[in-house]
Amino acid sequence: MVLAENDDDSDHPFLYARVIGVFHVNAVYTGGTMVDYHPRKVDVLWVRWFEHDTNVPGSWSRSRLDRLSFPPMSHEDSFGFLDPADVVRGCHIIPAFAAKRRYAGGQGLSCCAKDSGDWRSYYVNRYAIFSAAIYFESDILFPASSIATCS
Repeated sequence: MVLAENDDDSDHPFLYARVIGVFHVNAVYTGGTMVDYHPRKVDVLWVRWFEHDTNVPGSWSRSRLDRLSFPPMSHEDSFGFLDPADVVRGCHIIPAFAAKRRYAGGQGLSCCAKDSGDWRSYYVNRYAIFSAAIYFESDILFPASSIATCS
């Protein structure tokens, strides 16, 4: 889960991706402000992006989870590389079981993309994210001064 830049008409604050691989690259920067030719270690995530299903919008007010799907692998923006520092947090993506699997026979198009087990759509489990927020931010919701203790 990463923050969205929202350059398009979407108002969703996050983008979601499945991590395919983690790589450590020794790169030599040859740009305009190059200091030397020494390689620098760069960590990157190879990801397969989800896209938001705008036909079934989710929100707290509609009491509906956000729905995601994988775009076709032939799309230019289906895969990408991501700086691990840009990841806000991991999140719980649930298959939309009623929508069925993308490939009935269980044989996908790419073993690198691990698409053989893909579902046609997925849900972003807000409850898992919300409960984690309550757990880690319980001091905000339940200040220590308001909790009674027995001695």
